[in-house]
Amino acid sequence: MKLPPYLVDLQHIVEKHARDFGLDFFPTIFEMVDYRRMNEVAAYGGFPVRYPHWRFGMDYERLIKSHTYGLSHIYEMVINNDPCYAYLLEGNSLVDQKLVMCHVLAHNDFFKNNSFFSVTNRKMVDELANHATHVRRFMERFSVEAVEQFIDLCLSIENLIDPMGQYISRRQTPGRPAMAEEGADSEDVPTLDAKEYMRDYINPPEFIESQRHRREQQAQAMRKLPSRPERDVYRFVMEHAPITRWQRALMEIVLKEAEYFIPQRMTKIMNEGWATYWHSRLMTERVVEASELVEYAKVTAGVTASPPGSFNPYKMGVELFRHIEERWNKGQFGKDWEDCDNMTLRAAWDRRTGLGQKKIFEVRRIYSDVTFIDEFFTEEFCRKHMYYTFGFNNRRDRWEIESRAFTQIKSKLLFSLTNGGQPVVEVEDANYGNRGELVLRHRHDGLDLRKDYAQDVLRNLYRIWQRPVHILTRVGDNDTIISFDGQEHHEKAVA
Repeated sequence: MKLPPYLVDLQHIVEKHARDFGLDFFPTIFEMVDYRRMNEVAAYGGFPVRYPHWRFGMDYERLIKSHTYGLSHIYEMVINNDPCYAYLLEGNSLVDQKLVMCHVLAHNDFFKNNSFFSVTNRKMVDELANHATHVRRFMERFSVEAVEQFIDLCLSIENLIDPMGQYISRRQTPGRPAMAEEGADSEDVPTLDAKEYMRDYINPPEFIESQRHRREQQAQAMRKLPSRPERDVYRFVMEHAPITRWQRALMEIVLKEAEYFIPQRMTKIMNEGWATYWHSRLMTERVVEASELVEYAKVTAGVTASPPGSFNPYKMGVELFRHIEERWNKGQFGKDWEDCDNMTLRAAWDRRTGLGQKKIFEVRRIYSDVTFIDEFFTEEFCRKHMYYTFGFNNRRDRWEIESRAFTQIKSKLLFSLTNGGQPVVEVEDANYGNRGELVLRHRHDGLDLRKDYAQDVLRNLYRIWQRPVHILTRVGDNDTIISFDGQEHHEKAVA
């Protein structure tokens, strides 16, 4: 549904104010929808069309019931695209529509200018429509059940995609590496001609042995696939598994869509914080009328509310941007600031540098959530906002505060953001035992594998790889290999 004239005029006003503040965004197309269409779009990840799959229907049912029983309310939906598409909910008040427009334009600015979105497809609406057409054709040709079951397998391993794979070129060319030449002997180490009594001096036995060992390792590496651990398990399986062309095409569709959403997961706190920061400024300084202030305050308080025991990315993001702006306006950065350990001087520090706005635009451009938190989540900020960590106390059978120590809070927060808080898994060997079996390695950094999840992933990987699949991990203090041979799971300690 097209916007009514009064909202079209409002959009022009809000866009002018946003540009005056320095926001730079793609052309924005707003569409008015009812709550059912809004929930349908939300179930599709914000897009009007996606490939057919049962999980979208499941998400829609969950959202529609949540709305019906008053458990949630979607105010807006915005798509990273050029032009940028956004949806306004029919029946919202004028204050709501103003706030949503301001919020959407800030998201649009973030999509356009943050470096982590620079690799995304700016015509993804069209791309997803093409994906939907291809999947429907596969369903017509190979049956709905076969296609949906294979998509299920792809979705079960999409978390094994390398989140940095779009930004760093570090993968070997698809296909097996060159094999060692036939007849080449790794033990044939060149030696220098020497008389008998000088031979051990000219060609030291320990040197010859080390060179022989090195050549053996090089020959083995040439026979190994991959030659070094491969972080992008999903792409590796897609390129090397013995699957049909239509199955490989489906895997590529799932991969492209997953990679499109990766920057949004990597910048959730920043993106929502940036949008909340700018809707607050635009509304309070330019857009909202005096008679609308109370209603606006009520709505925005709900957006930034942080009930005990919960984490609100909107709240943390906007407060961090305000914290950065205040610090750079007062000159609270640089060597002098870092070296000052006098709390009284630090509390009164104000050099009136006025660099806050410039700094937050710079942060918006080059940071992700991990680097954002790592650099700007300071001890002063942590204490001011009274952050803490919490966990489940088995003795008391309840959730409790674990610590208010800054280092533990920041460490846990960064840990939850790195790789989405999921274990890092790599391809170790795709020809284990020279039998074409797949070996994965869990890079253990303090985060254990859930055995039931690992077993399900191995089972699904087997159905794609079509040979036994193994994963090396740590259970307790022991290195362990968990395997699936197509019939049952096995687990054994590795010496």
